[in-house]
Amino acid sequence: MTTVEGRHHGQVNPAERHRIAFPVVDEVARHCLQDDEPETVHIEVHLSGRLDNERLTGAFARALARHPRILMREAPRRWYARRYEWELTGAPDAPPVSFPPPAPDALEAARTRSLAHAPALTSAPPVRLEAVPHPATGDTVLFLTVNHTALDGPACLRVLATAAQEYGGPDNTPSTTTAPPPPAAHPPAHPPMPSPWRPPARVAPGARPETSPGNGLLVCELPVPRRPKGAPYTVNDQLMAATARTLVDWNTARGAHDPRRPLRITMPVDDRPRDVSMPIGNGTRLVEVAFSATELSRPTSELLQVVAARTTALKSMPRPQLGHGAALLTAPYAPVAWRAAATRVLRRAAAPWTSTTLLSNIGRVPYPLDFGDGIRASAVWFSAPARTPRGLTVTTASTAGRLHLALRWSRTLLGPGDGVRLRDLFEEHLRATHEEAR
Repeated sequence: MTTVEGRHHGQVNPAERHRIAFPVVDEVARHCLQDDEPETVHIEVHLSGRLDNERLTGAFARALARHPRILMREAPRRWYARRYEWELTGAPDAPPVSFPPPAPDALEAARTRSLAHAPALTSAPPVRLEAVPHPATGDTVLFLTVNHTALDGPACLRVLATAAQEYGGPDNTPSTTTAPPPPAAHPPAHPPMPSPWRPPARVAPGARPETSPGNGLLVCELPVPRRPKGAPYTVNDQLMAATARTLVDWNTARGAHDPRRPLRITMPVDDRPRDVSMPIGNGTRLVEVAFSATELSRPTSELLQVVAARTTALKSMPRPQLGHGAALLTAPYAPVAWRAAATRVLRRAAAPWTSTTLLSNIGRVPYPLDFGDGIRASAVWFSAPARTPRGLTVTTASTAGRLHLALRWSRTLLGPGDGVRLRDLFEEHLRATHEEAR
């Protein structure tokens, strides 16, 4: 962190002089911003009661102050600057909490805003919180929209947990706050994956994709799949197997299954602690799990063993967040505007090798999100951006013993009816892993 001199929008206080160069993940995302498909993370929290607007506004403001890394905006720069920089502001530039009026379609409208309108990077904080009354019950539903260039879902959920505590709830820190063990120096062996040089399968277009840009979204609730005690696989592995087989069935039904192409699923791995020391920002690293057509045709029990061996090895393998190539792309050898243009060209050239889809499993939500007075989270959904060439992301979290699934897709690839069909396939294949656990 460095201190810079100068003025920005009038008198600058000392907190506003702190600048941080964009980390690798932030810079690559900033290079590739696209108005048609904003890079937003949508977090939807259904509460078992109604929050007071004034108390929520104050609680969220205090939570932001307790996590000052979220109070940042993109700093102005000259054309020859070699870095993007975050400017820490110490206070919001604009009110981050809003309260849309009650309406029959209030939830759908809030979801649409969360997918279509990213918080500005030039105004701190790059997140917004909407408190929407549930049309049926009047209970509060919170929609947290995150500009993914600046922050990820787990970091913002940590801030929301702090807001719940500031509102008047009990300690919202998880009982286990230690970070996972560091990556192993010698990762365990796993079955060899298909060649990374072979372009992976793509998600076949739906019957009626929409002409308008942006993302569509379907959220639903499913049972958390059972897993025998001592099983070599995890619930995450069951979700991975279900996702892979869902896409094979989807492509096969559309005559687009090519057994020569592997199916690659990007999986975020988050090694951060979940207490107040959690670093705020984009803190996950991405690994790719690949499967051949032969592996995906094996019995469910065998496929789960393959998935478990592969994910265990990849999670324990030391690796930069976006791989070694991204570190080279973001080296400050030239003005950042020139490097941005080069990165966009390279991204388009590498599109055929982009993974088939992304599966982000938050797992059991680590915070009670308890606001006190009997008001706590009964359901939590996340969704990750679904820009093409992937065009589809699968995000899961579990709360109160239920699995909360969000399917998000590019409207130029799929339509609403396609989301329903994909949900049905996913539920069928997840049930197969569930039955394997008996």
